[in-house]
Amino acid sequence: MSFTLRSDSPKSSRKRSNPVVPVAGSRDLVVDLIRVACMFAVVAVHLLMMGISVDSAGIGVGNPLTSLTWFAQGTWFGQVMPLFFVVGGFASLTSWRSLQRKGGDAGDYLRNRVLRLVRPTVALYAFLTVALWSATAAGVPGDLLTVIAAGAGVQLWFLAAYLICQAMVPTMAKFHGLAPYRTIAALAAGAVVVDGLRLGLEHNPWGLDSNPIGLLNMVFVWGLLQQLGFFYADGFFDRFASWKLVLAAAGCYAAMVPLTHAGPYPVDMLTSQNPPMFPLVLVGLAHVLLVKAAYPVLQRCVQVGWVQKVMFVVGSRAMTIYLWHLPLIIALFGIALVLRLPFPQPASTEWWLSRPLFYIAAWALVLLVSMPLLRLELASTALAAGERRPAMWRIAAGTVLAIIPPFVVMRQALDVTNATWGLVLLVIAVALVTGKVPQRSWRTPQPVGRAEA
Repeated sequence: MSFTLRSDSPKSSRKRSNPVVPVAGSRDLVVDLIRVACMFAVVAVHLLMMGISVDSAGIGVGNPLTSLTWFAQGTWFGQVMPLFFVVGGFASLTSWRSLQRKGGDAGDYLRNRVLRLVRPTVALYAFLTVALWSATAAGVPGDLLTVIAAGAGVQLWFLAAYLICQAMVPTMAKFHGLAPYRTIAALAAGAVVVDGLRLGLEHNPWGLDSNPIGLLNMVFVWGLLQQLGFFYADGFFDRFASWKLVLAAAGCYAAMVPLTHAGPYPVDMLTSQNPPMFPLVLVGLAHVLLVKAAYPVLQRCVQVGWVQKVMFVVGSRAMTIYLWHLPLIIALFGIALVLRLPFPQPASTEWWLSRPLFYIAAWALVLLVSMPLLRLELASTALAAGERRPAMWRIAAGTVLAIIPPFVVMRQALDVTNATWGLVLLVIAVALVTGKVPQRSWRTPQPVGRAEA
C-alpha cells in the first residue's frame, strides 16, 4: 500500500485534536476497506470451523459450523472469496494499466506478481517443512499430524487460483478493452459448460472422478469474477442508482434459489469453492452490487482515522496474514492444550462465548509474527542497478512452478512430502524471475607498447 500524509491546512504544524493519519493517494479506499474486511471475515470463519474437543478418548477435531441449520444458507452472504477476486480484479487492471503507461509489458507485470506473492509463501513453506519434519521425528501420532498438516495448508488453494488469474490479466485486459461483454459471456458460458460436464459425470457408471473437469473453472469462475473487477475499475457500476443495485443483487440471490434448492448445485457455497462452481459468480456479483449501493456510507467510513489505521496495518501485510493465520490458529490451540485450558464442547453456549477471546488472541499472534515477515511482502520488485529482466520463458516457467505446490495442496492436502518439494519449487520460481546481471565481455589485455591492429 502506498500512503501519503494529508495536511488539513497551512497551520497543520499547530497542535490538533485529530492526529494526521495515513491516507492513500489516487486509489479507491473503499476497495482497500473491502479487502481488509474480507481478511477479518476469513480469519473468523477459519477459527469457527475448528472445534477442538478433549475427552477420555483423546483429542477430537471437527467443524462446529456444519451443525448449524442456517450455516449453508448463510454462506451466500459470508462466503467472501468471490468478492476478494472482484476487488483483486480492480487492483490488477489498475496496476496493469499503470505499468503500461510506464512502458512495461506482460513479462514485467507477471514477474512483479510472482515476486509479491511467492516470496512471503517461501517463508511459510520453510516453516511448515521444518515443523512437519520435526514433529515426525518427535513421534507425533501420524493421524494427528495428518489433521494438523491438512489444516495448516487449507488456505493455500488461494495462491494457486490467484496466480492463475494474475497470469491471465494482460490477455484478459486486452479482451476487456476490445469486447468486454462478449468476454464476460464467453467466461460465463465456459463455467456453465464445465459445471454441466462435472455434474453430469458425478454419478457415472464407470466410476470416473468428475472433479478434475471442474478444475477448468479455476480459469472460468475465478477469471470471470476477476473480470467483474475490470468493470468495477471502469466505473460500470457507478451508472446505476442504489435502489437498482440492491434490486439486481436480490435478483442474483433469487436466481440461486432454483439452482441450489431445486437444481444440481449445493446450497453451501464453501463446498462449491474447490473446484469453483458457477453460483459463486452470482454471490460475487451480488456482493459487489451491494458494496456499490452502500458506497457513500463506506466512503464516510474510510475517512475515520482509526479505520484508516486498521486498513494500513492489515492491508500492508495482507498476504502474510492470509498465509500464516491458519498455522498460527492451530498453534494457539496447541498452546491452550499444553496449558490445559478448558475446551468447551464445540457449538455449545460456552464455546461460542469463548470465541471472541480466541479471535483476539489469534489476531494478536498473527500481527506479532507478521512483524519480522513484513519485509518479504513489502520488498521491492524493481530491478537493481545493472540488472536486466529475465527472459519471458524464465518468467513463464517461474509462474508455473509457483502454481504447482499450492495446487497440489489444494488437491491432496498438505503433508511433509509436498511441503518439502513444494519449498524447493517455490525457491526455484523466485530464482527464475529474479533479475540477472549481464555477463561482462572480457578481452585479453594487450602487451604494453603494442598497438591494436
